[in-house]
Amino acid sequence: MTRARPKVVVTRRLPAPIQERMAALFDAEFNETDVPLSAEVLIGQARQADVLVSSITDRIDAGLIAALPPSLKLIAQFGNGFDNIDVEAAHGAGITVTNTPSVLTEDTADMAMALILAIPRRLAEGARVLLKDGTWPGWAPTWMLGQRIGGKALGIVGLGRIGTAVARRARAFGLEIHYCGRTRKPPQVEEALNARYWASVEEMLAHVDIVSLHTPHTRETYNILSAERLKRMKKGAVVVNIARPELVDEAALAELIASGHLLGAALDVFEHKKGVNPQLLALARENKVVLTPHMGSATLEGRIEMGETVIVNIRTFLDGHTPPHRVLPEGRLGTNA
Repeated sequence: MTRARPKVVVTRRLPAPIQERMAALFDAEFNETDVPLSAEVLIGQARQADVLVSSITDRIDAGLIAALPPSLKLIAQFGNGFDNIDVEAAHGAGITVTNTPSVLTEDTADMAMALILAIPRRLAEGARVLLKDGTWPGWAPTWMLGQRIGGKALGIVGLGRIGTAVARRARAFGLEIHYCGRTRKPPQVEEALNARYWASVEEMLAHVDIVSLHTPHTRETYNILSAERLKRMKKGAVVVNIARPELVDEAALAELIASGHLLGAALDVFEHKKGVNPQLLALARENKVVLTPHMGSATLEGRIEMGETVIVNIRTFLDGHTPPHRVLPEGRLGTNA
C-alpha cells in the first residue's frame, strides 16, 4: 500500500467503539447517515480506497465490482452472511472477501430458541392481548392454551456452529434433536446432543414437529423448504427461519399455514427486502405467524465483536497475510460458509 494509512470506506454506521478504533488505525470514511448507499454513491466513495467494509444491505454484484478502483483489494463484510456479494466476481478481480463468523453464534441461537417457543406457546398473541387497554379476561382453564414443547421433535437443517448451539438449548427444553446436512457429525457430537442424523431433508421433515433452518444460502440450499418438501411436514408442524429468506418458498409456506396443514411459522428473515410478504403479514395478524425484523444477531456485544473481527481481517490482509475469515467462491477448497 502506498499510503501511510490505508483508506477504508465503511458503508453503514457501526458501534461507536468500533468506529473510534477504525479511525485510529486507518484513514476511515464512515456513513454517518446510516442510509444504504446506492451503487453509484458506493462506487464514488470507494474511489482510491484500499478496503471496503460492506454489510448485507449493500448489493455488490459483478457490475459494481468491475467499477471498483484498482486500489481496492479487500471487501471486509460486516456480517456472517455474504449473499449480497458476488464472491466469484470478486475472486476473478483479485479482490479478497472476508466475513465475521463465530461471534454471532450464541446471540443467534438465543433468538432461534425464542422463535421456537413463540408459536407453540402463543407468545406474541398473548402479549398483544394486553396492548389494547391493559386488561385481559382473567385466568381460565381453557384460555390461551398452547402446546408443550418438551418431548417434541426438533429438526435442524444444518448442524454447524449456530445449529449446534440451538440444539444444546433445545435439549435443555426437553426437545428431541434431529438433524440433516451435507455431512454427518462425529459420534461424539451426536452423543453429546443425543441427536439423530437423517441423510435427506425429505426423510427428516416427516418425523419432526418443528424445523429450524441454520444453513447458508447456496445453489444447493435455495428453497430447501420447497412447496413439495413443506407438504411432507407433519400436520401441525412449525417452521422457524433465522438464517436466510432464500431457504423457504414463502408463498407455499403461507398457503400451508392458511390451510391449517402447518400450525405456523416464526421468521426473522424475509424474501421481500423492503417489506413482508402480504400473505405472511395477514397470517401474523391472525396470530399464525410470528415476524421479527432480522434481529438474530442484534446485541451490542455481538455487533462490537463483529467490528473487532472486521478489524482483524483488515489488519491481517494489510500485513500481507491471508485473513482468518476469508470467503472463497462456492466449490473452492476452503470456502468459509
